[in-house]
Amino acid sequence: MTIQRMIRESGKIVFFGGAGVSTESGIPDFRSEDGLYRQKYSVPPETILSSDYFYAHTGAFYDFYRDKMLCLSAKPNAAHFALAKLEREGKLSAVVTQNIDGLHQAAGSKNVFELHGSVHRNTCLRCKKQYSAEFILKSKGAPRCACGGIVKPDVVLYGEPLDSATVDGAVNAIRDADMLIVAGTSLSVYPAAGFIGYFQGKHSVLINRDETPFDDRCELVVRGKVGEVLSDL
Repeated sequence: MTIQRMIRESGKIVFFGGAGVSTESGIPDFRSEDGLYRQKYSVPPETILSSDYFYAHTGAFYDFYRDKMLCLSAKPNAAHFALAKLEREGKLSAVVTQNIDGLHQAAGSKNVFELHGSVHRNTCLRCKKQYSAEFILKSKGAPRCACGGIVKPDVVLYGEPLDSATVDGAVNAIRDADMLIVAGTSLSVYPAAGFIGYFQGKHSVLINRDETPFDDRCELVVRGKVGEVLSDL
């Protein structure tokens, strides 16, 4: 069974993706051999990207965040465009992503559940005014609102819960799907990785460079780059 045939037989496809979807756009992943978490810092990235660290060391958090997390020059790649095309054709019902870069929407996808938030939404903790990612990038130290409040990115930091409405939407989409494509993710980050357990449909595909805990539960496993595989659809 090929991916192409599975797609022809399906009418409600859900795509579940991780950092490996965006590496072909030049955005580094986290857990691969050359990923962000394997690099050496005086403070571990997992600590910097925590809620406790954000509130205790906001300036230092933003120094790291601007340097490593705000990749605003990145453009959608073949994977993003292929998924947007499947949605336009009425085949893809939803994208569920662990990424925060907004590249699915930039490529044209409409129904996107961003489990870990987005760098493109930033909110003043005092007055709730919204700011762009460009505002954060151009600011110095801890970015502040016109009212004086600190501006916080709408990304889920370690120690914070996922947004309940986003979770409900993602779970319902996966539960209702007749095909699930899982790609570019190690499936080691919970609770997000647990979402695929809600899938009850017919066809399941995993596209990833390395082995994952989901491999033996998939109908088809493809080793390779996500963009290269999906561009052949």
